[in-house]
Amino acid sequence: MKRRKILLKLFVFFVFFICILFTFLYFFIKFSPKLDLKKTNNIILYDKNNDVFFKGNGSKEWIALKLIDKDLINATISIEDKRFYKHNGFDYIRILKSIYNNIKSKDIVEGASTISQQYARNLYLDFDRNWNRKIKEAWLALKLEINYSKDKILEGYLNTINYGNGVMGIQNAARYYFNKGSEDLTLAEAAMLAGIPGYPQEYSPINNERNAKKRQKVILDSMVKNGYISKKEANDAYNVNLTYYGKKDNLNLSTLLYYKDAVINELENLKIIPNDYLDNKGLKIYTNLDLEAQSSLENAIKSNIDDDNEIQTASAIIENKSGKIISLAGGKNYEKSQYNRVLYSKRQVGSTMKPFLYYAALENGFTPSSTFLSEPTTFSLNNNQTYSPNNFANIYPSYPIPLILALAYSDNIYAIKTHLFLGEDAMIDVANKAGINTNLKRNVSLPLGTTELNIIEFLNAYSTIANNGIRNDTYLIRKIVNDKGNVIYKHKNNSKKVLNSNYTYILSELLSNCYDNTLSDYTTPTCLSIKPKLTKKYAIKTGSTNTDSWIAGYNKDYTLGVWVGYDNNRELERKELKYSKNIWADSIENYLRNKEDSWYKKPKNVIPVLVNPLNGKLATNSSPRKKIIYYLKGTQPTEYDSE
Repeated sequence: MKRRKILLKLFVFFVFFICILFTFLYFFIKFSPKLDLKKTNNIILYDKNNDVFFKGNGSKEWIALKLIDKDLINATISIEDKRFYKHNGFDYIRILKSIYNNIKSKDIVEGASTISQQYARNLYLDFDRNWNRKIKEAWLALKLEINYSKDKILEGYLNTINYGNGVMGIQNAARYYFNKGSEDLTLAEAAMLAGIPGYPQEYSPINNERNAKKRQKVILDSMVKNGYISKKEANDAYNVNLTYYGKKDNLNLSTLLYYKDAVINELENLKIIPNDYLDNKGLKIYTNLDLEAQSSLENAIKSNIDDDNEIQTASAIIENKSGKIISLAGGKNYEKSQYNRVLYSKRQVGSTMKPFLYYAALENGFTPSSTFLSEPTTFSLNNNQTYSPNNFANIYPSYPIPLILALAYSDNIYAIKTHLFLGEDAMIDVANKAGINTNLKRNVSLPLGTTELNIIEFLNAYSTIANNGIRNDTYLIRKIVNDKGNVIYKHKNNSKKVLNSNYTYILSELLSNCYDNTLSDYTTPTCLSIKPKLTKKYAIKTGSTNTDSWIAGYNKDYTLGVWVGYDNNRELERKELKYSKNIWADSIENYLRNKEDSWYKKPKNVIPVLVNPLNGKLATNSSPRKKIIYYLKGTQPTEYDSE
């Protein structure tokens, strides 16, 4: 009995506390400054050619709710939030139902975001997957509900949501798809447009009319179910043959909004931008986006990974001479997953870490002909510990191999021996100089990529090697102009020479062997499978762990990196390791298709030498293999191949 009384008192206290809390929040929000819905996040983004690729919520085509076609309003409410006028911003019935269905299916098959929550998300503009963003979204939704009527919230929502093909807002969408104002839409047109925001890439009739018609049918059926139209009206509308006015273009890329989110993230990290500009004033942001590069990246992803597959990817292209990030994809499809892996994910990089080790080796007296015995090895470490790394597929030559082969084959035994020979700080020093800011701890397995790194941080370091040892800060935003036309921010280059260009040249040449079939012997170079796709010269390195597949490569002008894996760290199957390589090859080749081959001018202190690449010795007439390998003058081999 006492226990029941105690529980009852606790329950009453909890209810009382919640009531006090909500009362406080209500009055705090009520008397706080209101957001100007027409100006909040009035941000316009421009690509490298100064063409608009994204308009924020300050659309010039804002239209009052009373002027929007009633069928469009009813269709939107019916499919997105049928209890919109009955809840306070959070549909608790829908939340419980979605939780039940997701648990039942053992997957996330249903969401529960209300129109208010979706609008809050549009206002906030950022989609990082963390509790901080979730809390801000909920807070903003609550502010909307307390400070504005339902009609005003719905008006703002319809004027800011994404209708595909780079079209934001219902008035813009009506003009784009049907060449008319949103007040003049027919039921058939309204139902078609109302379906697009759920998945703009697939439900835009210009992209996929078949899927769009299926979606239209779902919308019409929901309108019948919710009492907005009759069954006959729904059937008649479905059977109308619609004509579309707009054309498909690059602004419809499903990965484009990942770039937008990355720009917003960089914008928020620029402390010189006043908060009031981010909140309620207009900003014009000029970026480095290259739509051709973005299109190449997206097409490569789509052609190599099934959209229904749970496996994910992250990739980016950097212009070496400037540090400009010209394209990026934080996932396969923004409509399905807004989590931007380029920004927020850190993964083990595998053997793509080795170039930093081998630069350190070259700087400390190694040459492409330096050899180590590659065989199963157990290394004795401090504190009576041991370490026994394996080569891929447990393939070992059991004789000394030169650095030429060690890099082309990604030999792990050679890498660990080099690492321990140089001392564990040598590689860390090079990686830090090149641009890896993560704290790399002294570890025997560091060359095998056991440290988790962010893809932009990692590619920045690769780009330093690609840029003849000159490091740039990577960036997306060129300049920012405020609502008065004044430039309030302009990126300033901060280039710094950190690596020796003689060694970066030799290293780049060695990395270009990773797809050379003349080096095939007891095993094959790691990128040989994509050689048929490559028409230009590149320096490439792959890497893999049980859960991650990487490739990073470059020429003189651009660095491209691709990661593939599962968000939940599920182990990759053998066949899935090929995805990253094929995405890389298809993307870079498509982007550079009409560009000249771009490689490096040989430094004066570097000389070409004809050697047998299988042992690193000077080639003779009887050598089974001959290849030009580059050496720092005075370090070239002197011993002739005796085979």
